[in-house]
Amino acid sequence: MFVDEVDIQVSAGDGGRGCLSFRREKFVPRGGPDGGDGGNGGSVYLVSSAHLNTLVQLKFNRQFRAQRGQHGQGSSCTGRTGHDLELEVPVGTIVYDNRTGETVRLADLAEVGQRVRVARGGRGGRGNENFTTSINRAPRRVEAGEPGEVRRLRLKLKLLADVGLVGFPNVGKSTLIARVSAANPKIADYPFTTLTPHLGVVTLSDERSFVVADIPGLIKGAHLGHGLGHQFLSHLERTKVLVHLIDLSSADSRDPIEDFETIRRELTLFPTDNTVDRQASLLVDKPQIVAANKTDVLDDEERLKRLVVYFETQAIPFYAISAVTGNGVAVLLEAIWKALITGSSNHKGARAPIADQ
Repeated sequence: MFVDEVDIQVSAGDGGRGCLSFRREKFVPRGGPDGGDGGNGGSVYLVSSAHLNTLVQLKFNRQFRAQRGQHGQGSSCTGRTGHDLELEVPVGTIVYDNRTGETVRLADLAEVGQRVRVARGGRGGRGNENFTTSINRAPRRVEAGEPGEVRRLRLKLKLLADVGLVGFPNVGKSTLIARVSAANPKIADYPFTTLTPHLGVVTLSDERSFVVADIPGLIKGAHLGHGLGHQFLSHLERTKVLVHLIDLSSADSRDPIEDFETIRRELTLFPTDNTVDRQASLLVDKPQIVAANKTDVLDDEERLKRLVVYFETQAIPFYAISAVTGNGVAVLLEAIWKALITGSSNHKGARAPIADQ
């Protein structure tokens, strides 16, 4: 199960109470106060892990509490400090204060092993030995431990991928990512086969590699949340390059140019807030490449020529491929790599080449 947003409550441990005690030892008169301090409560930390890719482990148990500190004891013994609680989350998790929605960001766990404290443990109270003075040799004053911090958090996962595959449902995104990586998404001949994003690592020659995210099919109105579009579009905010997949075949009677313009309009209207996520940029401003899929079932050459002319006028790199047979895929991957290292899709040699049929 893929879960990319959860609300949880974290409670740090309370501090232990200071001890009220006086020394009682044979042959030692007036031993004086010896009440120890209470132990500090444990804190709650979030730790980013490369072994997780979903927040499902936090979905069904949403309350987490660190250990409280032990009370102080006699003989000047300080109570034991409570153990900290560490919750593992996927890399790319953003932490918000749930009281303010997504306006106050507390942390962005964008690197492996990053550790952030989200709830501070309470300080232990002082025992009566701390209050001894020259005029008060037998104090009976102690402090209660401070309560641990309690916070309601909203965790939102934004996938960390170099490349995002976007397009209408059933254009072949899952087939493509299954061909170029070890990802194993569900593939079937009907729309909305993919309901959750998938990540795949593409390995090229010379030890080059990059991560691709297969974003479930987008539709008109995705920026408003239609078809869970708002949820899916958010995973594109950290990507560096967008690859539009369009359908060359005429099986569904859709116009591929109209599909492309619809998706680009949704990217433009998606409300990315750079003040909240500084690593994100406007989706439509990212380098973009178009891959026309299903050349293996192309039944109208004029359909392909029309696309070539259109994307040449748009100055957008265009590639014709077949994710099923692999035709043209290697050329597309090299173009994606160049776009990643140059930061632009309009690099030399990547303008509207057509794979051999």
